[in-house]
Amino acid sequence: MIYCVIPRELADELYDKMVEYYRDNPDVTVIVDRREGPDRRSHQDAGEFKEQRVVRDRRRARVPGTFPDTDAPE
Repeated sequence: MIYCVIPRELADELYDKMVEYYRDNPDVTVIVDRREGPDRRSHQDAGEFKEQRVVRDRRRARVPGTFPDTDAPE
């Protein structure tokens, strides 16, 4: 599935044209971007979102115990 995303500001003039353009291609869906709020990709201070972020270590925990020596015999 391919999404053709139209910015909200251009939806009035582009949406109908793009739907018509891609009408014969069933793999393309034309949508209007309706997101609101601050852009979190702007590399600015997290501000109000700083407390919401949770960093987790997803690596598998090591098996507890000891392991045999791997030194080669002399």
